[in-house]
Amino acid sequence: MASVKQLQSILKVTYGVVPIVAGLDKFTNLLTNWADYLNNKLIPFDGPTFMKIVGVIEIIAGIVVFIRPLIGVYIVMIWLICIALQLLAGGHFLDVAVRDLVMAIGAYSLAQLTRMTAGKATV
Repeated sequence: MASVKQLQSILKVTYGVVPIVAGLDKFTNLLTNWADYLNNKLIPFDGPTFMKIVGVIEIIAGIVVFIRPLIGVYIVMIWLICIALQLLAGGHFLDVAVRDLVMAIGAYSLAQLTRMTAGKATV
């Protein structure tokens, strides 16, 4: 049976690595063409430029998860909610919006685990 510390470590790596990988991919589009997910009515730049800005933010958020987990996972959680809201507003990719909301709940869960164990062990 996994300990709380093991679960925190798994979630920390997940919520640190995934934003970094997704952020880096905003520059290469190897995983997907990220600009396809945009509601162009809501953004002030062309799709590729906006996605590069998004990529930098995601990379920073992932790094913050490793350095300051409690702050980082709240950033990732809020970011995922914003992505989901943008997708819902566009009326497309609703499955991705739901997935991002579920991931935001996981980030919130990691934040709560981190708060509960603060002082007991370093996450």
